[in-house]
Amino acid sequence: MTASASDLVPRRVTGSRKPVSRDETQAKLDVRSRAAMQIKPGDHYTLADRFEEKVASHGDRVFLVYGEQRLSYAEVDARANQVAHALHARGLRCGDVCALAMENRPEFFFYWLGLAKLGIVTAVINTQVSGRPLAHALETVEAKAFIVGEECLANFALTEDRPARPLYVVADAEKPATAADREILTADITAEVGAAPRTTYPRAGRAGVRAEESMLLIFTSGTTGLPKAARYSHMRWMSSGDVMEVTLKTGPDDVFYCCLPLYHGAAATSVVSTALKSGASIFLRRKFSTREFWSDVRKHGITVVQYIGEICRYLLNAPAHKDDRNHSLRYMLGAGLTPESWARWIERFGEVQIFEGWGATEANTAVINIDNYPGSVGRIPYWEKSNLRLVRFDVETESHPRDENGRYILCQPGEVGEGIAFIVDHPDVGAGRFEGYTSREATEKKILRNVFNDGDAYWSSGDLLRYDDEGYLYFVDRIGDTFRWKSENVSTAEVADALSDYPGMELLNIYGVKVPQHEGRAGMAAVVMQPGHEFDPKLFYDLTAERLPSYAAPVFVRVSGVADLTSTFKLRKVDLQRQGYDPKAFSDPLYVRDEEAGTYQPYSEEALRKARLPPFA
Repeated sequence: MTASASDLVPRRVTGSRKPVSRDETQAKLDVRSRAAMQIKPGDHYTLADRFEEKVASHGDRVFLVYGEQRLSYAEVDARANQVAHALHARGLRCGDVCALAMENRPEFFFYWLGLAKLGIVTAVINTQVSGRPLAHALETVEAKAFIVGEECLANFALTEDRPARPLYVVADAEKPATAADREILTADITAEVGAAPRTTYPRAGRAGVRAEESMLLIFTSGTTGLPKAARYSHMRWMSSGDVMEVTLKTGPDDVFYCCLPLYHGAAATSVVSTALKSGASIFLRRKFSTREFWSDVRKHGITVVQYIGEICRYLLNAPAHKDDRNHSLRYMLGAGLTPESWARWIERFGEVQIFEGWGATEANTAVINIDNYPGSVGRIPYWEKSNLRLVRFDVETESHPRDENGRYILCQPGEVGEGIAFIVDHPDVGAGRFEGYTSREATEKKILRNVFNDGDAYWSSGDLLRYDDEGYLYFVDRIGDTFRWKSENVSTAEVADALSDYPGMELLNIYGVKVPQHEGRAGMAAVVMQPGHEFDPKLFYDLTAERLPSYAAPVFVRVSGVADLTSTFKLRKVDLQRQGYDPKAFSDPLYVRDEEAGTYQPYSEEALRKARLPPFA
């Protein structure tokens, strides 16, 4: 059955404001479009060229702040030159791929920029994985060498089936490796890089590299299956900074907060590219810390923060402080901020402009809420000026309905559909290109062909969205996360939004589980409570009854001690779905919805019988 606004959970609107005119929004989008067109695919212009330009004009200004270290543009450039000279001596050449596994620390930038000076493609590796996922990543990128921070060496030592390539280690005084783990390295190159020349590495070695060629390989951080390596060109990376610099109107006096892992697209692309274009500084933290966030902001005058996933929820759940509104933060940009959290954020921390957006690492399109319109991920005032389209999608058959001519059907306001984007293929136009993955098969799977006309091609996002009469877009769910129960479509994201302010809750994961002898899937909630708070089944039931239609209310509640998160704070669902409501599969407390008593009862055969549900099988 095709998803529509009438059979998905209605999203509550909080803190609404009047939309600006379509022309006003379009004028802002036109500025962004012009910025996106500055770099042409065939330009011989790379990340290394842009950085060296900034060094020439901003050399003495601070580029990186890490702990007590303050590194200027010129100093970071000199360290990157040392890396380039040393790795060239090790045999790495323009066009090679090199894997980089390192936590957020200055050396990440030295090596990334040093590789760029050589014209080498950097494959950034998840610092949390080992075993088969790590081996898969290394095989996928076909790297000529591995550069590994000492803090990540144990992951490689645990991965016996990794490809046989030179493994160069970079020392880390904060997290030294064990002697046993160091036995796998080819060489510790810390000393030889430190002894290499600081003079500018000759540009001639990369002179033939075009802007359209890959500069980064970034693994998509999906919540199911092994990730894919998405290609990211010099052009797209720098254009991202060009676009966001004119959007935020940032400059050399701004300070960007980088607390998300640099192997993830949000940090490696949006934060760094925009800061570099602006000639600004980056405050670098190894990982996000709720306790240190606001002290970092105040101490270092941070003005721009990139958020993702549950970061804002963590900060909102922290105890209130008398200085909550005493800070320098001006802009927040990211994805995943619910309307409720948005309103709570502004109420507690003051008027910070929030640029909620929608896109993907590999996407050939993106939208961003430049109007600061609560709850929306962006706006398309005039569809003819965008390559994005919303087409109807049947969540039951997971297919696209067609019209009488066999073409896809555009959504109308209020209808839920998949976001797809026309793939631009023009030698002089970079915007709208789909750069794909290292795997041709994976790339082809993301392309829809003959959508509206013979021969056209569209990128398939796998995301369900809707838009209102004013052209504002709203994220609904990932395809596959929306499920059917009692012949109705249920969006896991919108159920989670509706229940997001349950008192004392740290995290909430909504998913559908199979029920024997029943069609569709029953809703289940995995709840993680904050320390010192206990799950109240009656209060949770009352909230579902107030906020949700009966078919969308979770049938089961699992109270977990910890949440299964990706390193970028996305909730995993695949293991939870597989375990379902089988009490033998886990030890977490389990509850069953009791409509008659108006509460959730501890799991038992009697509770299942009252709910007219069979045992899990």
